[in-house]
Amino acid sequence: MRYTIDSTKSTPAYLQLYLQVREDIVNGLYTYGEKLPSKRTVADDVGVSTVTVEHAYALLCDEGYAEARERSGFFVLFRTEEGFAAPSHPAVSRSVPHSHSDDSPEFPLSVLTRTMRAVLSDYERRILERSPNCGTFELRDAIRKYLARSRGISAECEQIIIGSGSEYLYGLIVELLGRDCVYAIESPSYKKIEHVYGAWGVIPEHLPLGNDGIESAALRDSSAQVLHISPYRSFPSGVTASASKRHEYLRWAQQGKRYIIEDDFESEFSVSKKAEETLFSHTRNDNVIYMNTFSKTLSSSFRIGYTVLPKHLVAEFEKRLGFYSCTVPTYMQFVLAALMENGDFERHINRVRRKKRKELFGK
Repeated sequence: MRYTIDSTKSTPAYLQLYLQVREDIVNGLYTYGEKLPSKRTVADDVGVSTVTVEHAYALLCDEGYAEARERSGFFVLFRTEEGFAAPSHPAVSRSVPHSHSDDSPEFPLSVLTRTMRAVLSDYERRILERSPNCGTFELRDAIRKYLARSRGISAECEQIIIGSGSEYLYGLIVELLGRDCVYAIESPSYKKIEHVYGAWGVIPEHLPLGNDGIESAALRDSSAQVLHISPYRSFPSGVTASASKRHEYLRWAQQGKRYIIEDDFESEFSVSKKAEETLFSHTRNDNVIYMNTFSKTLSSSFRIGYTVLPKHLVAEFEKRLGFYSCTVPTYMQFVLAALMENGDFERHINRVRRKKRKELFGK
């Protein structure tokens, strides 16, 4: 066994171990159905406690790479196959269905008002200045650092575009990739996705969802060049794409000039012990467009969303769409940037996640 823990890193030992075992699973060193080494074996070989190994294995189970079987150990669930996996069963929610309505956990008003006053004092007349077209540097940089430390996404500020909510950003992406492309969406999916595409003259293909994501046969037979997905708790089905399915999406995107639009709505509030994985952080082909919004994490009244472009599309975006003015007021961008920089944003997320875990698991 070649797993090692670097004590000089700030990353906890269990996360280091999780990442190494996950890589071996994805690369096929442990195949579907195979039993993983016992916790005691790994602990003895690596020089860590069995509790550390248990935490690492629990994360593998949370992400769908493995499953625990009572009195038998941990077994690999991830499938690595040529082409696509066999069709899955009819859609069954893997988590509590969510809603795009205004039922977000409330962000503390006292924290928000304190930050708004601080921004007024610190920035003074700068809050009246026109925002750069892609958003203020302060907010884009705050998002960049947040994604790096919390979501495993490595991006530059120039890749991040700020806009007033998901619907506005959907339209920008259609303009960027072109109306002549064939777009595919999950079926069922959030109705506004189809409505926005329709407003831009695009009639998307509907790909049926199974219990772990889009049916493999439908994805294989699709003529789409762009796949719009919500891997975490797709609305209204509540289906979450499994680890195997997420890698299947990435394999699909490797064929020809294809793109994935990763609509990562509400994933911050996952009850997993770590943040949900993103396709953007896993792709090696620079062909995933990541999207998210603050309507759930803060308030739907904020109407602030963002997209992270693949590096090779940044120049094309600037050339074709760089003239668009930013639709989010400069003041609100400064407020959100401050909430992210001072830690209040992540403290709120962690507080909500702890509450949800306690409600579901009693701990």
